[in-house]
Amino acid sequence: MKEYEAEVLATLLDIKYNSTTDLYKNLKNSSFSRGSKREKKLFNFFGLNPPEDEEFDVPIQEKSEGQYMLFEHQRLAVRNVISQLNVEPSRVLLHMPTGSGKTRTTMNVICEHLRSFEPTVIVWLATSEELCEQAIEEFKRSWSYLGNRCVNVYRYWGKHEVNIKEINDGFIVAGFNKIYNLINKSEGVSSIGKLASKTTFIVMDEAHQAIAPSYKMVLDLLYVGGGNKKLLGLSATPGRTWNDIDEDEKLANFFAKKKVRLEVKGYDNPIEYLTDNGYLAEVNFRQLFHDSEVLTGKDLEDLSTSIDIPKKTLEKLGQDKQRNLKILNEAEKLLKKHQRILIFAPSVYNAELLSVLLRLRGFHANFITGKTMETDRKRIIEDFKNDDMTSKVLCNFGVLTTGFDAPKTSGAIIARPTLSLVLYSQMVGRAIRGQRAGGNQEAEIVTLIDNELPGFGGVSEYFQNWEDVW
Repeated sequence: MKEYEAEVLATLLDIKYNSTTDLYKNLKNSSFSRGSKREKKLFNFFGLNPPEDEEFDVPIQEKSEGQYMLFEHQRLAVRNVISQLNVEPSRVLLHMPTGSGKTRTTMNVICEHLRSFEPTVIVWLATSEELCEQAIEEFKRSWSYLGNRCVNVYRYWGKHEVNIKEINDGFIVAGFNKIYNLINKSEGVSSIGKLASKTTFIVMDEAHQAIAPSYKMVLDLLYVGGGNKKLLGLSATPGRTWNDIDEDEKLANFFAKKKVRLEVKGYDNPIEYLTDNGYLAEVNFRQLFHDSEVLTGKDLEDLSTSIDIPKKTLEKLGQDKQRNLKILNEAEKLLKKHQRILIFAPSVYNAELLSVLLRLRGFHANFITGKTMETDRKRIIEDFKNDDMTSKVLCNFGVLTTGFDAPKTSGAIIARPTLSLVLYSQMVGRAIRGQRAGGNQEAEIVTLIDNELPGFGGVSEYFQNWEDVW
């Protein structure tokens, strides 16, 4: 701008100047209010119109959803767990019903810990391959949204091998059998000791087994050192037995009688809330009675000294033709109303037999037992879980009580009698996922009751069974 132009502009804008002041500096340092007369004079001087304010349609309020959200009752459980873990001794059992999101809730606690400590190792212990893989997948999902750094994830069960001494930071899922067998190998205890020295958080899935000798040994070795080390147990059934209070108290004492139970305002029992709000299905429990002729007086006598139904007794029941006929007829009835049905058989032989007989009757049926090859097991489970509309039944013995997640399962026949309320509740839990948790509005559980053998009732009953020992 030429000097005379600058003088005209300064006069127009009432900017003071004289021979001793820097005219250009005064112009440069001047300010203008949006919409004022001075602003209009400034723009008119250059033959321009003042800019109009742009209007943006910006909402005053809008929602921002998290990508790994919890329900309100789960968030309360997270806060209570963290609070309890911060009080010595740092041992807590999280008590949540099957299907209410124990694993997802726990991952929020774990991610919070990983963000707070660096480097650190978290060890997740589980009793089955299904539970182990479930933990890995859920952690990867949760950390992808909640994580603050890249961490390593380790598999240590079955055929998966890891040099656990070299793990310095990350999340390791270990099978109990794998890590227990390591104890008996040369330098095994020292390897676990090295891992323990870098571990600050231990999670035990199915924690009602924590005081069994082999499990307790593993936990004690990993917990060596104490200090800020935390131990969190997870269970839908915080007890060891149905009617042995001494065993149940041992479990409660192991966790320092610190238990965080799922709580919902306005409900004495959270099962009722979870059902009312669609997290658990409305369950129709039915009992199918059978007077078995294959059990002897000696079989029934042996029950009084057994922790659970003896294997030989279960095998006899699996060979009872009339019993099997009742199971098959009941399965046909369920298949008319449900697309995915589980049958919990009393023996390996029985699971195979029921599956073959159902196929001969024209139904889509498979079986899984502890003898099923891993590749076959994965194929059969994926076939059962897929979305096709064919009604399917999966017979099993001893492998689908934990870690098996097929939310669309809405029918179950519990043909395996048990003295264990824990085992019974685990079998029931496979078929009661509600619509809001990806499952069904209604479910049907048929429990076969043999003469002289026990039977259990509904879900609410077993959830509250052990409260007195805690």
